[in-house]
Amino acid sequence: MAGGWAKDGAVSEQIEASIEDELARMKGRKVPVGESLTECAECGEEIPEKRRQAIPGVKLCVDCASERDGAANARGGINRRGSKDSQLR
Repeated sequence: MAGGWAKDGAVSEQIEASIEDELARMKGRKVPVGESLTECAECGEEIPEKRRQAIPGVKLCVDCASERDGAANARGGINRRGSKDSQLR
């Protein structure tokens, strides 16, 4: 049940929109292609054979990949579509 200015089902629509946004973001991620490197492209450390077999086309060692992934996840966990500010615009 919605209250105030929101229509019925507004919460469900907001949740679905958030899920669609996240799925679109995940689909946009680049997947490594080609032959794996034996040494990390950033730090030069050797990439273990098991990692090269598990992820074909890998270019980064575990540490550099984790560091890069952590930097990409530095976004707020607030659903802006559900905030009152977004409803006033």
